[in-house]
Amino acid sequence: MKHVLADPQLGLLRRTLSHPVLLAFDFDGTLAPIVRDREAARMRARTAASFARVSERYACAVISGRALADVSRRLGDARVKYVVGNHGGEPHARALDFEAEVGSARERLSSALQDCDGIEIEDKRYSLAIHFRAAPDPRRARSIVQAAATLTAPLLRQVPGKMVLNLVPMRAPDKGRALQRLVALEQCEFALYVGDDVTDEDVFRLDASFRLLAIRIGETKASAARFYLRDQAEIDAFLDQLLALSGADTS
Repeated sequence: MKHVLADPQLGLLRRTLSHPVLLAFDFDGTLAPIVRDREAARMRARTAASFARVSERYACAVISGRALADVSRRLGDARVKYVVGNHGGEPHARALDFEAEVGSARERLSSALQDCDGIEIEDKRYSLAIHFRAAPDPRRARSIVQAAATLTAPLLRQVPGKMVLNLVPMRAPDKGRALQRLVALEQCEFALYVGDDVTDEDVFRLDASFRLLAIRIGETKASAARFYLRDQAEIDAFLDQLLALSGADTS
């Protein structure tokens, strides 16, 4: 992986932005820091201000695991052209089918996990997130959650996250397919995507013929992304660079 803000990569970033391009971002862990209480997640004031300016100068999208309404209310003054929730599955023409599948699985999972301390099932209508950050032994809790999901929700795809297991309908589009749809709608030549989690690998693994600049928060050999930012805090410097390359005053 290469640091996207290092001098050798700035030329590539400049060339990408010189074409019709869609800029897409995950929310938690990317635009906003990861926090213990998911309801408290928000962008830092500097990030929010810079992102609002970036969204004025470029076509932008936010593709989040959160429900659409949830992530939308966390974007502040940013006029984001496209907002996608539930890991790429919301909005979608088959949303009612997804809701039925998720509701059925939720009931079975609730029964299977009712006696497990520190495990919480978040119902996002079109997907589930089983959180175990508060469990006494998170590693053991992960195993319990995965086993319960395999047994009681075999028709839902398991997508691991940070102290969470996401369950999404098999037929629902993932983040990669959602991004491809948005690029087609926008009639762009290129896409840029920044994410931090296993769910974002569905974007990072897109076929090489798809013109994508994939950037991960945090360097790791396990990712399909070719570029990285050192940590979530560096998103501010990245947004400033996007503004600078658009000709905006970042002072």
